[in-house]
Amino acid sequence: MNVPTIALFGTSADPPTRGHRVVLEGLLGLFPRVVTWASDNPIKRHGASLELRCRLLGALVEAIAEPRLRLDQELSSPWAIETLERARTRWLGHQLIFVVGSDLVPQLPSWKQSQDIFGACDLAIAPRQGWPLLETDLGRLRDLGARLEVLPLQVPASASSKIRARPDSDSIPQELWPVLLPHNPYGLIPS
Repeated sequence: MNVPTIALFGTSADPPTRGHRVVLEGLLGLFPRVVTWASDNPIKRHGASLELRCRLLGALVEAIAEPRLRLDQELSSPWAIETLERARTRWLGHQLIFVVGSDLVPQLPSWKQSQDIFGACDLAIAPRQGWPLLETDLGRLRDLGARLEVLPLQVPASASSKIRARPDSDSIPQELWPVLLPHNPYGLIPS
């Protein structure tokens, strides 16, 4: 019996970049359903409010215009374990695949209730240029019980933190500008 699968991709989206678009489109090529949301990462300082980041991510989802992709902001929590509990309640009987970028792999063992996270879902890692995967990090995750897969994606090195530090409007998807410009907490100028 085939168990329906949902890829879950939470992100700070501070701001969403072309890399976020590549991940979302790539996940659609690998999974039957993809759900995303903007969240507050307790390890990061955010440049914009969660509400604005959600609207920006929503504009990206709308532009991708694929019915198998949806923004579900109700999943948002600073803690991945809480997000997964919400998702498990909502999608009983589904296989949940929790997607993270390779930049987060070294942090995963220190996340709140990390072993519970690994027991609640499969882990999929989207390799990002500039953040290589080390076998020692992957082995540590496996030792903690993670069932993981490295996804066959080529995610560019664009990073929200770099955009916040040094504004780079070329890294911002065009469809975000109508939402971004009235607020523009990043000091970006359309190219």
